[in-house]
Amino acid sequence: MSTVNGQPHPEGVFSLLDTDLYKLTMHRALRQWFPDVPVKYRFTNRTPHMQLNRRAFRWLQKQVAEMADIKLTDDELVWLESTCRYLDQDYLQYLKGFKLRPDEHVKLDFNPESEHGGDDVFGELWVTVEGLWVETILYEVPLLALISEAYFKFVDTDWTHDGQTENAKQKGLKLIENGCVFSEFGSRRRRDYETHQLVVQGLVAAQKDSETNNADWRGKFSGTSNVHMAMRFGVAPIGTVAHEWFMGIAALTDNYADANEKALQYWTGTFGRGVLSIALTDTFGTPAFLRSFCRPAPKSGTIGTEREGSDPTYAEIFTGVRQDSGDPMEYIGIIKDFYTKQGISDKKTIVFSDALNVEKCIKYKEATDAVGLTPSFGVGTFLTNDFVHASEKGKKSVPLNIVIKLSEAQGRAAIKLSDDRGKNTGADELVSRIKKEVRYEEKTWVGGDEAHRWDK
Repeated sequence: MSTVNGQPHPEGVFSLLDTDLYKLTMHRALRQWFPDVPVKYRFTNRTPHMQLNRRAFRWLQKQVAEMADIKLTDDELVWLESTCRYLDQDYLQYLKGFKLRPDEHVKLDFNPESEHGGDDVFGELWVTVEGLWVETILYEVPLLALISEAYFKFVDTDWTHDGQTENAKQKGLKLIENGCVFSEFGSRRRRDYETHQLVVQGLVAAQKDSETNNADWRGKFSGTSNVHMAMRFGVAPIGTVAHEWFMGIAALTDNYADANEKALQYWTGTFGRGVLSIALTDTFGTPAFLRSFCRPAPKSGTIGTEREGSDPTYAEIFTGVRQDSGDPMEYIGIIKDFYTKQGISDKKTIVFSDALNVEKCIKYKEATDAVGLTPSFGVGTFLTNDFVHASEKGKKSVPLNIVIKLSEAQGRAAIKLSDDRGKNTGADELVSRIKKEVRYEEKTWVGGDEAHRWDK
């Protein structure tokens, strides 16, 4: 194990908190409402021309097996208790005894192009995760991080860590100078753990530099989605909920027309009104979500009860929404129009989180400010997997575009209908049925080429 500034950065994943915050918040909610629901997850490589070789696959197998040794430490528990008050004591005590069982839950397969070539032969990677939802929800982020690390450890190896901290610092300074409030969202597609900690180190330095030397700059590095990095660097953990929450509840109920409202109802019933209150809108298309968002919201713990028209709506009690697919400029107009029609004059927040870079953040900030809403940004792959080849100056070392999505809950298929159809998932027959049920508006965004998203 090597170190940077005396701190360890081993290969692979070694902390249960080396995941995104919304995995822990959803985990807590699952224990409360859905402790016995079996699910399945499936891996998709949106860059299928970029494959692992057998050597990378064998390393991945070893790393996944070693996840069984990970457990919450006493220091991590104390930090969670003091920092994440929305994770109650019952859940935290459960998490302290929680163990991943990858030999039982995770299946890895490698389909080689040829039986010849030994460890250097390339092939298609298959990953499935299966088990109770409460036992399997924490696999997604570390598995994706490990797959990315395997690729850049054994396939694309023409790169170094040199300059990563300074690059991140300069990006952070540019964002802060231009008034952008932003978080680091790059856990799932990072190059490796070392890169991740170098990047957060650079962003922390940018924030300190701006406070010391440029006090009039209005932007801010507000934190990271990665809970372990938040603890390590003393910054805020950032996040609320993922598509998985809506997908799972829709599959369980087989009622997609009401799935958004039901998912919001369970969420608010877990944490209360106004807590973890950035809503993700695009699981079945933003128009369908907004039809649910304007309905009355329950109080904590009141799932299934009648709500009265005098109760505040979800739109009123939620701080804002998150944009994760489709055309961001169009989205700004849709959300502004929605809030206006609801008679909501508060400066609600839009969190942008889809394939951002510095230039996009500045552009979307200006457009969001112009309509009187508050912009915020979750910047991921552009921070934690932004490299050029060491031997060819300026040539991009392209990140993988990989996802693990919920594919089944309680024996029913789970689907996702994005604001850009390139991100849709699920069997064609079911997708066609649900499109009609939720009045899905088919859209394609010119900026949404998933196979070549980060080639430039």
